[in-house]
Amino acid sequence: MEIKKITDKAFQKYGAVIEGMDFSELLAWGKTTPAPDDVIYEPSDKTAEAMKACEDISRQVYGEMPIQIGYCNGKNHKSDTLEYHRGEELDIAVTDLIIVVGSRKDMDSLTSFDLSHAEAFLVPAGTAVMLYSDTLHYSPCSVGDSAFQCIIVLPEGTNYPSEKENVQRTEEDKLLCMKNKWVLTHPDSGEPYFPGLKGDIITV
Repeated sequence: MEIKKITDKAFQKYGAVIEGMDFSELLAWGKTTPAPDDVIYEPSDKTAEAMKACEDISRQVYGEMPIQIGYCNGKNHKSDTLEYHRGEELDIAVTDLIIVVGSRKDMDSLTSFDLSHAEAFLVPAGTAVMLYSDTLHYSPCSVGDSAFQCIIVLPEGTNYPSEKENVQRTEEDKLLCMKNKWVLTHPDSGEPYFPGLKGDIITV
């Protein structure tokens, strides 16, 4: 798969590079977060959320809405699962990393997406990218053999276990598996999500 630069015009379909904000304190914290061989995700970290950057991101990126700051780290070279949220996701690359993204506009139906429509972008260390709410995404991928480290900012409460039974009234409800988290996976992924991805599993 071709890996494009995050500055490529093609990325404008999926999100935007955030400039003019000071993420240095957050990036320094991000370097201290664990980077194992397996991918780990922590939706919220109180140390990061106590930093001035958290207040700045809440005001300037999310229009004063409550947010959470966590991280996703590890080694990964494939994309066999994609998700989306109601609200933008801000990814701040602590290391170089690759994101594989798609657009809900390119879905065959509310519950089906062909991975041939996905694209990959290189996000250099220190870069912050905002993914639009209709952008399909999941765990970043590593550059080379090293583990990636990525700070993840989302609307508060996202990716936490649901407190209510998921009563499936609409087709889209098949994808809702946690708070503000709709997921499609490939039938060969082994993940316990709705098998709505078609085509070949992506490797980078």
